[in-house]
Amino acid sequence: MPFVFDRFRQEDGSITRSQGGLGLGLAIVQYLVELHGGTIQAASPGMEQGATFTVLLPIAQ
Repeated sequence: MPFVFDRFRQEDGSITRSQGGLGLGLAIVQYLVELHGGTIQAASPGMEQGATFTVLLPIAQ
Protein backbone atom coordinates (compact mmCIF):
# COMPACT_ATOMS: atom_id res chain seq x y z
CA MET A 1 0.00 0.00 0.00
CA PRO A 2 2.77 2.56 0.57
CA PHE A 3 3.50 2.73 -3.17
CA VAL A 4 -0.04 2.57 -4.56
CA PHE A 5 0.12 6.16 -5.91
CA ASP A 6 3.62 5.84 -7.45
CA ARG A 7 3.84 6.25 -11.22
CA PHE A 8 4.65 3.17 -13.29
CA ARG A 9 4.52 0.83 -10.29
CA GLN A 10 2.40 -2.29 -10.53
CA GLU A 11 2.15 -5.28 -8.22
CA ASP A 12 2.49 -7.79 -11.04
CA GLY A 13 4.85 -6.63 -13.77
CA SER A 14 5.01 -9.95 -15.59
CA ILE A 15 4.15 -10.30 -19.27
CA THR A 16 1.45 -12.84 -18.41
CA ARG A 17 -0.83 -10.25 -16.75
CA SER A 18 -4.45 -10.43 -17.87
CA GLN A 19 -4.87 -6.63 -17.65
CA GLY A 20 -2.70 -4.09 -19.42
CA GLY A 21 -1.82 -0.58 -18.37
CA LEU A 22 1.10 1.66 -17.54
CA GLY A 23 0.48 2.14 -13.83
CA LEU A 24 -0.47 5.81 -14.17
CA GLY A 25 -4.14 5.80 -13.14
CA LEU A 26 -3.83 6.32 -9.39
CA ALA A 27 -0.92 8.75 -9.80
CA ILE A 28 -3.12 10.89 -12.07
CA VAL A 29 -6.02 10.72 -9.60
CA GLN A 30 -3.74 11.81 -6.75
CA TYR A 31 -2.38 14.70 -8.83
CA LEU A 32 -5.88 15.94 -9.74
CA VAL A 33 -7.16 15.64 -6.17
CA GLU A 34 -4.18 17.55 -4.77
CA LEU A 35 -4.47 20.14 -7.54
CA HIS A 36 -7.93 20.92 -6.18
CA GLY A 37 -6.62 21.22 -2.61
CA GLY A 38 -7.77 17.78 -1.50
CA THR A 39 -6.28 14.57 -0.21
CA ILE A 40 -6.62 10.93 -1.14
CA GLN A 41 -5.93 7.89 1.04
CA ALA A 42 -5.95 4.15 0.39
CA ALA A 43 -6.64 1.41 2.91
CA SER A 44 -6.95 -2.37 2.65
CA PRO A 45 -7.75 -5.04 5.24
CA GLY A 46 -5.32 -7.46 3.54
CA MET A 47 -4.38 -9.44 0.46
CA GLU A 48 -7.25 -10.19 -1.94
CA GLN A 49 -9.73 -8.24 0.21
CA GLY A 50 -10.00 -5.15 -1.96
CA ALA A 51 -9.19 -1.57 -1.12
CA THR A 52 -11.01 1.58 -0.05
CA PHE A 53 -9.99 4.93 -1.48
CA THR A 54 -11.08 8.07 0.39
CA VAL A 55 -11.03 11.41 -1.40
CA LEU A 56 -11.49 14.62 0.59
CA LEU A 57 -12.07 17.85 -1.33
CA PRO A 58 -12.63 21.32 0.12
CA ILE A 59 -16.07 22.87 -0.27
CA ALA A 60 -16.14 25.82 -2.67
CA GLN A 61 -17.19 29.12 -1.10
